[in-house]
Amino acid sequence: MSQLPFLPFSKPVIDEATISAVGDVLRSGWITSGPRVQAFEAQLSEFFGGRPVRTFNSGTCTMEIALRIAGIGAGDEVITTPISWVATANVILEVGATPVFADIDPITRNIDLDRLEAAITPRTRAIIPVYLAGLPLDMQRLYGIARKHGLRVVEDAAQALGSSWNGQRIGATGDLVSFSFQANKNVTCSEGGCLVLSNADEVRLAEKYRLQGVTRSGFDGLDVDVLGGKFNMTDVAAAIGLGQFAHIEAITAHRRELAKHYFASFGSDFEAKYGAQLPPADFTNSNWHLFQLVLPERKDGKPARATFMEQMQELGVGIGYHYPPIHLLSLYRERGFKQGMFPVAERVGRLIVSLPMFSTMRKSDVERSVAAVKAVLQGA
Repeated sequence: MSQLPFLPFSKPVIDEATISAVGDVLRSGWITSGPRVQAFEAQLSEFFGGRPVRTFNSGTCTMEIALRIAGIGAGDEVITTPISWVATANVILEVGATPVFADIDPITRNIDLDRLEAAITPRTRAIIPVYLAGLPLDMQRLYGIARKHGLRVVEDAAQALGSSWNGQRIGATGDLVSFSFQANKNVTCSEGGCLVLSNADEVRLAEKYRLQGVTRSGFDGLDVDVLGGKFNMTDVAAAIGLGQFAHIEAITAHRRELAKHYFASFGSDFEAKYGAQLPPADFTNSNWHLFQLVLPERKDGKPARATFMEQMQELGVGIGYHYPPIHLLSLYRERGFKQGMFPVAERVGRLIVSLPMFSTMRKSDVERSVAAVKAVLQGA
């Protein structure tokens, strides 16, 4: 057992100024959606090049609402990746549509655009691409496919705040773009999310869907013409988001430096020597929300990931995994999905792990993480 303090996989960092701002909100008497939410939305809009942004209480409902805005429902198919948090597919079921999966690229671990295009049928109405670990897809090709087939795109950019493609921020262009502010994201509100929209009509619909479908007019006018929910962000959450978002550029830069140090510490012979696969070394586009390895199978027949996680914990290093293949979860097996349908996703989903990566990590923490990885894999 390591004598050093435990190195967690992720650690949200809330500074004293943000804690004080939350206290101000609690003392103000206005703790639900109010001026802090409006200020946070204004900052996000500026960050995304002036596009309208609305905040919500999760990065899950943002995708569901985006599908509803796009008119997706019963009888429609939506294509997505099997390697994501299950919410990505669950929202398709929530609107009554049918999820269709396409296998992933073995290098980027994002959806394979060749397989995505091959999965399009006359019933396909939308695509939900996921930017795993903060690494975007080829955006020009993605939107070229969407335009060719007349499809809406709901970008699951939950992990990609601060990422870019060819110099353009994710969210500054595109169709409907969803971000998460959940606890382990680069910028957190403790829980929350936002949706980047394209026009005033979409904004009005988003506002209706996030609060019971309500439209207000005058002092006492109230009407409901769509079925909405209770998805609004509170001023408490927005105060945390404002405090975090003030440091977005520094957070992104620091995580990129940590990722560079991971590669330097692993060394050029790591993959050949240990049989594990590093992520793509993209220090321009990715925000490095996660640093992920795909493990080798063990020679002794033990479960590779569970054994690795247990042994890393014994060495004082926390490990996450993102994610098991969605199509092999019981809810999706019941809908006809089965083992062998998406072999790349199944291998990656069985062997992928996420190493420690958070805003206050030091290079010495990276070196400690790498040393533990090598020690565990050496004995595998």
